[in-house]
Amino acid sequence: MNTSWFLLLLPLLSALIIHFALKQRLATLASYYGTAATGAAFALAITLLGKTDSPSFEWISIGENFSIDIGLKLDKLSTGMMIVVTGIGLLVHLFSLGYMKDDAAKARYFGNLSLFMFSMTGIVLADNFLMMFIFWELVGLSSFLLIGHWYQKDSAADAAKKAFLTNRIGDFGFMIGILMIWSFSGSFVFDQISSGLAASTIHTCWLSIAVLLVFCGAIGKSAQAPLHVWLPDAMEGPTPVSALIHAATMVAAGVYMMARFFFAIGTENLDGLWAMNTITWIGGITSLLAALMATQQNDIKKILAYSTLSQLGYMVMAVGLAAPDAGMFHLFTHAWFKALLFLGSGAVIYACHHEQDIWQMGGLLKKMPITGITFIIGTLALTAVPFTSGFFSKEGILHAAHEAHSPFLWVAVGVAALTTFYMFRLIFVAFLGEPRSENAKKAKEVGLVMWLPLVLLAGMAIGSPYVGSIIPSSEDFKPVTEVHPEDALFWYSISAFVVGLAAACVFYLGKKKEPLNIPLFANKFYIDELYAGVVKFAQDLLAAVVHFFDEFIIHGLFVGGLTRSVQGLGHSFRRYIQSGNLQAYALVLGLGTVLVIYFTAFF
Repeated sequence: MNTSWFLLLLPLLSALIIHFALKQRLATLASYYGTAATGAAFALAITLLGKTDSPSFEWISIGENFSIDIGLKLDKLSTGMMIVVTGIGLLVHLFSLGYMKDDAAKARYFGNLSLFMFSMTGIVLADNFLMMFIFWELVGLSSFLLIGHWYQKDSAADAAKKAFLTNRIGDFGFMIGILMIWSFSGSFVFDQISSGLAASTIHTCWLSIAVLLVFCGAIGKSAQAPLHVWLPDAMEGPTPVSALIHAATMVAAGVYMMARFFFAIGTENLDGLWAMNTITWIGGITSLLAALMATQQNDIKKILAYSTLSQLGYMVMAVGLAAPDAGMFHLFTHAWFKALLFLGSGAVIYACHHEQDIWQMGGLLKKMPITGITFIIGTLALTAVPFTSGFFSKEGILHAAHEAHSPFLWVAVGVAALTTFYMFRLIFVAFLGEPRSENAKKAKEVGLVMWLPLVLLAGMAIGSPYVGSIIPSSEDFKPVTEVHPEDALFWYSISAFVVGLAAACVFYLGKKKEPLNIPLFANKFYIDELYAGVVKFAQDLLAAVVHFFDEFIIHGLFVGGLTRSVQGLGHSFRRYIQSGNLQAYALVLGLGTVLVIYFTAFF
């Protein structure tokens, strides 16, 4: 059997064994087994680097012209993405061994992690849209289970439902888009879509609609406006889940899917599609809105959640600018340093006895030096300090916007300044100064099993651009890993960092309480309240219409009306016919006899 099939099935086998054999009795063994299986998957992913292959077998065949295959596609895009999925997955499993060691449902947690790894592996390796959609839905299921791991808490259960339902909205559009692409090209297989579209006479307007509908899947999974509202609430899940799902893999699935789709179409064929401008606008708006929201959040995980939204907007903006390589490069670098930041926040929360408010922290750099230093390294990468991974990948997006003469170049620069501002706000408040609570005073460095993944991720936060052979991209993409001070965009980037850092120093360095109060940002532009109002209004209106229809039309006119008619007719028969009067009976008998004679004689 091809190695790639083992890579796909290994996490599934792990999930089945943990859930059905180890879950009830051997929770600790289940955690080690899940970690070992992920380590084996990572080793297999390394062996597949640089390989190109398309193993498949027929799954469904209807007639002579329609068949659906289960097939895998190995190329630079998929094998590089598998390093991200399995590499970060392995580090998250290692971190979870310490973070979740006392959790009563530890076995269920690791079993669901394995199910998630299987689902993501299927998305990455799928060679056709139909197979990708099946695993797309499995990712939705496994993320629902992981977000709601602590389902005893109402907030966690509600967050899981919110994520699941919100993603279904995007996935419905995704499904329609896939069917439209199939109807235009005659194939679900990525390698056959381009030739199928070239042979068709489809108008660019219809193709734009199909591209936008496919993009709906990315709007849901990659949490783009207006379906972004599920991601911050998903922080109710365990912190390692946030690192794996909501920083590095699941939310990146939408960007990966669009890159795979656009490489299949051919980026040269995207010119003239108005859908591309729409995608760019959605990415840019999401990036800006999320950055503004992050500036007023106090929960350490929610700051990182909105940061993830903002960076995903960057990636989507690059895809909309017909530069999927630049978007995937930023996806690759972002995965490592954002996983580092989320796991670092998990170490902080663990050390502070599950305190998440940054204003209840302070002075943690002295008490947790390894966590603090690695967290700062991740912050430097996120804020695009030169020679970090984030700098090189962000520059690629700035260049794509500049070459497209897009006004979103200035949006990207502004978001970079805001990113520096809110991340150094977090650093100044949580890691510097004096402890502001008893939990912060008692904090101490986490154990080896938790800080070792932080150190490894910190290394990738610096060095990931230099391993160009594993960056998920097209075959001819070469990442830029040099600093060019003669380039004006370099100084735009430096200026954004300096402005953001200066503002953070002025407002937050040495402060003991929040000096700024911007309710619009703190309340996330009231988008959740708007949705709640719309749902309530629509629900109440629909309920009123249904009540009227049921009460007055169904019950009053049809069911009730017919009932009353039958009752009235029966009452008339009882009163006038079945009265017990012999003369009336004789009259009816005589009339009946006359009618029988009449019809018999004349008909």
